[in-house]
Amino acid sequence: MLRLKLWQKLWLLFTVIWVVVAALNVFAILVFGDEVEPEKALWPAFFAFAVPAAAYAVGWVWARLKD
Repeated sequence: MLRLKLWQKLWLLFTVIWVVVAALNVFAILVFGDEVEPEKALWPAFFAFAVPAAAYAVGWVWARLKD
């Protein structure tokens, strides 16, 4: 069984919430944005992956420096 550290569990929780909110944002832009071009939905989609990746990198570095 895979044992996750506390920071990894918190990161996973944060990532799930972040991706769901970003997906809802992209969905809202695409469905309800009549006067907005669909390319505006690319930024929230990009940040849906970039922010959790950066947060994991920060957590990983912090865990390495702590140990």
